[in-house]
Amino acid sequence: MSVSRTERLLNLLIALLNTRYGLRRSELREKVYHDESGNDVAFGRMFERDKNDLRAFGFDVETLTEHGWSEDDPATTRYRIGKESNRLPDVELDPQEWTVLLLASQLWERAALGSAAQSALRKLQASGRMADVELPAGVQPRIRPAGQAFDDLVAAMHSRHPVTFPYLAGTTGKEEVRTVEPWGLGSCFGQWYLMGFDRARQAPRHFRLSRFTGAVSTLVKEHFEPPANFSIREELSRLPELPLRTAVVDVRKGRLLALRRRARHEPETADAVPAPAAEDERLYVDFRDPEALAEELASYGPDAVAVAPDELAASVQRRLRAARDFSSAPRPAYAFPEVRTRAARRGTSEDQLMRMLQLVPFLVHNQGLHISDVAQHFGVTRKELEDDLRILICSGLPEGYPDDLLDIQWEDGHVFITQDLDLKKPVRFTVDEACALLTGLETLNGLPDVVEGGALESVTLKLLAAAGEEGLRAATLSGPEVAPGDAGTHATVREAIASGAQLHLAYLSPQRDAVSERDVDPLRLYSLDNTWYFEAYCHQVGGLRNFRLDRVQDVRPNGQPIATGSVPSDGVPAKLFTPNDDDTTVTVQLTRSGRGLAEDYYAERTAELSDGGLVAEIRFGNTGWLPMFVAQHGGAARILEPAELADRARAWLDASLARYGG
Repeated sequence: MSVSRTERLLNLLIALLNTRYGLRRSELREKVYHDESGNDVAFGRMFERDKNDLRAFGFDVETLTEHGWSEDDPATTRYRIGKESNRLPDVELDPQEWTVLLLASQLWERAALGSAAQSALRKLQASGRMADVELPAGVQPRIRPAGQAFDDLVAAMHSRHPVTFPYLAGTTGKEEVRTVEPWGLGSCFGQWYLMGFDRARQAPRHFRLSRFTGAVSTLVKEHFEPPANFSIREELSRLPELPLRTAVVDVRKGRLLALRRRARHEPETADAVPAPAAEDERLYVDFRDPEALAEELASYGPDAVAVAPDELAASVQRRLRAARDFSSAPRPAYAFPEVRTRAARRGTSEDQLMRMLQLVPFLVHNQGLHISDVAQHFGVTRKELEDDLRILICSGLPEGYPDDLLDIQWEDGHVFITQDLDLKKPVRFTVDEACALLTGLETLNGLPDVVEGGALESVTLKLLAAAGEEGLRAATLSGPEVAPGDAGTHATVREAIASGAQLHLAYLSPQRDAVSERDVDPLRLYSLDNTWYFEAYCHQVGGLRNFRLDRVQDVRPNGQPIATGSVPSDGVPAKLFTPNDDDTTVTVQLTRSGRGLAEDYYAERTAELSDGGLVAEIRFGNTGWLPMFVAQHGGAARILEPAELADRARAWLDASLARYGG
């Protein structure tokens, strides 16, 4: 969407909002489009695309037909947008409800729903000032979507397009291409599932996203209608939990302490497999999902061999072979942009128009704010905001007088708006926005001691009423459990953060494969699904570090207060990986299905590839575990530079495959 198209859509919107009887196509063509080409077909296509875009932004374009009095008097078609039908109703929230809503909006760490949640929050703030609230001490729960496939499936589900994807069937172990009408996405048993209608089997089926072996493709020219009143949570509640099974794993002696913690050395029954090699020890590991365990075992490389069952061993080998093949493929041609920037999301022009539609009502209710504060509120630079404002002040009624244009001024850096042209109320929630907030609120139900009283229920009811039909479609999405696995450790760390107490902990580091003891100043708790971390100043290393709660062997207050000046790293949400000046910059190639890793690891520069993948520059403090990173993602990521790291990863993958016979 070019700047001229953005301005055209905005002018079309203002024209259709500010007409009582509607405007004819000829009037719109002449006064809004300024089209004198005489090509009716091209104009008709452009107008239909623009109407669809306005509908996607939440505006219903009404078509009014006036029938003529006779055969010689043809019918006239006019277009308009109702001023109230598309507006978000006023939602009054008390401080407790704002607290709950802020937590819910921050759950989506990244992906399309992360932007949608922030957009929905800004719409609620646009009609008035947000109450001054304090989030629970240092707690930031987050949902981690299942990579690029999640974004693609959500987009297809909400636009009601079928999708195709390669899938590893659990019953046959064979890879097949499935064509599915996506009805809902939800998390269950620690895995994300797609529920939909399988066209080949002519029946509803569920698909585990961890079994997708390639990218999702959307059939944009086809549409479907989902079942009425579909609820993904109800459907997933009927799924039986996978049976508990035992894996036989041979591990290098003295290695992989994390795996040993949950393994047994003695089998419950006699082995029916060959004895381990002299340098190995045999472990017996309970598991339910072979794909999840295969991902972990592949990351251990030559230090672990999956012996049984055959399904598990085959899955590990498949991941290692895919990683090795990708690492050996020809290098792509790519070029980084001149300016170092974080990986940008696609669709930024659409984001600009949506931002401008939120900007006008926000300025109406917050007159005189400094332009830097406004830019910070919308998460853009001052230059980007000024570009938005320049488009806005050139927009207005067709061939209108100066009073018929949006009137926005920023004098001495303070922004004022005196003419809003009926854009002073935010547009209703989109499906994505309603899903992001309502699914987030539903997810918070499982978080202990953070959401208390009736605020969660009351704010959910208010948002459901405000969202209307879009709110009902939120039942197509269901988030994961965010309750911590070790509630005792979680409570200890949370209490220490609230009281400013220092902690002594014994911590298992998988990268060093050792347990260390250290004193830390805990600063904040955050999660990815139900895996919880806490950020702390570590006195042993003299810097900020992140610790996984399930790797904490022991934790207790040491009787000392946290050091003066200990503060969390900048930014919300907390970063799992905090770059340092002495980190190594690594160039990584990611496939289309793995491109979300660029944001997970805070890539500094990215270059798009023709196949939908990208090349990313990422800083790593410890490069020793990068072969594990490559193997874990099984053909979705590889190292390009530095060359010695790429060679080391390939050699490590060769050694891993050699353990399976080549």
